[in-house]
Formats: sequence, C-alpha cells, structure tokens
Amino acid sequence: MIDIFKKEIKQGLESNPKTLPSKYFYNKKGDALFVEIMNLPEYYLTRSELDIFQNKTQELITALQLNVNTHFELIELGAGDGLKTKKLLSTLNKQNYKFDYLPIDISLNALNLLKKDLLGTLPDVSVKTQQGDYFEILASLKQSNKPKVILFLGSNIGNMNDEKAEQFIYNLGANLKPGDKLLLGVDLIKSKDIVLPAYNDEKGITAQFNLNLLERINQELDGDFNLNKFKHQPEYNETQGIAKSFIVSTANQTVNIKAIGASYNFEAGEKIHTEISRKYNDALIKNIISNTDFALDTKILDSKKYFADYILTRN
Repeated sequence: MIDIFKKEIKQGLESNPKTLPSKYFYNKKGDALFVEIMNLPEYYLTRSELDIFQNKTQELITALQLNVNTHFELIELGAGDGLKTKKLLSTLNKQNYKFDYLPIDISLNALNLLKKDLLGTLPDVSVKTQQGDYFEILASLKQSNKPKVILFLGSNIGNMNDEKAEQFIYNLGANLKPGDKLLLGVDLIKSKDIVLPAYNDEKGITAQFNLNLLERINQELDGDFNLNKFKHQPEYNETQGIAKSFIVSTANQTVNIKAIGASYNFEAGEKIHTEISRKYNDALIKNIISNTDFALDTKILDSKKYFADYILTRN
C-alpha cells in the first residue's frame, strides 16, 4: 500500500496543475474527522440519505426486489461507519432475509470499528469485512453464484468526473450478473447557499480533513509540508453542479518529501486539487449509465429532495 501511496502522491504533485487523490484523506485521523463532518449542521448529505434509509427502508427493500427465500450478498463500497446501512441491515434481519453483509473499505480501521459495532448491535447479521480495492474484491466475489446488491452511497460517485463515473459503473457491471442490483446514492444539484457551506463549515473541520492529507504525507512519506502555510479552499459552480476542494499555498515555498526523493515548489496562491463533488439530476444519471450494462429502475428521494437513491439493475 505504501508504494502505491508514494507513486500516486508523486504523480499528483508532478502534474500541472498539482493534484492529490482524495482517497488518501482516510487514515485513522481522517476517519474520525469525517465522522465529525457528517454530524455538522452544514453537512446535509449524510442526513439526507439517512432520511431515506430511516424513513423509506421498506421502499428501498421493495425497489431492490429481494426474495426472502434467496440468500444474497449485500456489498457496500466504501462502507465507513455504516451509519445509514445499519437501518437497512436491521430491517432485513427482522424480516428474515438471508444475506451476508460485505463492507469494502480502503481503511482497515473503519472496517474493524464497523465489525465491532455490528457484533454488538446486530449479532445475527453475517458480516464479512473486505479491505482493499473495490474491483479486485468484486472480481474475487464474482465466482459466487449468489445474487448481489451493491451499495454505493454518500454520493461517492460524485468524487469522479462524468467520464470516470461512467467507466466505474461499467466496471461494476462487468463484475455482476444479470439481475444484480446497484443502489447508487447521489447528491442532487442545488443552490450555492446550500452546497458550499457543506464543504466549508464554520468550525473548520472540513479544512482540517483536507489538510490532514498533507500531514499524512509528512508522517508516512517523511515530508515537510508546513500546514500553517496552506489553507483549505472549496468552490462550487452552480450551473455545472460541481463542487471542488483545493489546498492552496499561502506563500512561495518548497516542500521536500524524502520517501519520494523529490522537492516541489509552490507559488503563493497555487492550488492543489484534492476533491471533486459532482451533483446530479436525472438527465446526468441517465447519460452516465447510457453505455453501461445497467438500466434505471427507481428513484427514491429524501423529504427535502436534496438527495436521491437510484436503483439500477444489471441487464
């Protein structure tokens, strides 16, 4: 893992403009900060999808067309703390559905915490944690003949541009069989006054989360980023429906990363692009899946119509 981390950080910092992969936000500190972010008043995304999972659980189960007598695999990509999924797991368990829950995450820490929590709260649910790359794990699970339901929640698909999102969903389809389901959670296009504060909270937790990526490079790759000389900067284009996060250098400076054996110069005001957060509507979703093996079945909205869970079926 450290070699891949080193390689991708090097590639990003040698790009023009500079970039850093958002997946590396998530170490032990990053996991804890993101849990804080999800509870912030400005961060509507988690509450919106949680609203669906809490108040429309049966609608989700019905839309997924699950058979109570058929054992299936419920596979969550980027499970995190499983906050939303627990409501679905609990209802499926109470209704005597037969299934294994397979949370996949890059963070072993997050998986261990989730498994411990579920052992205490839902001891009857079969939990098989999977650490690593989504597609490597899905490829290994492909041999199983059990029907599969993939959960990709939290508008994580929005961390990709549309071309990558289409390729991602196509690759998911390549690892599934006809009739398998994908529950895709996406944030809907909204006005700037709602979206921008979600990435720029008053407490500065999101700023800490973004800058923690530099701290992680310092710790794991022997870098010397001075966090006091960088700041978090979010931007949102309401017309396009795209939010972006940047780390901005506040001074002319040079950063050394010993594990990479390289130095990087930054100008005052220079941006490092760390994250994209795409917002969607029906037309965008239909366009993204148009060249994949999925068909759109159902769309389930939260009470404020901020967020949508789309149910897709593998053809």
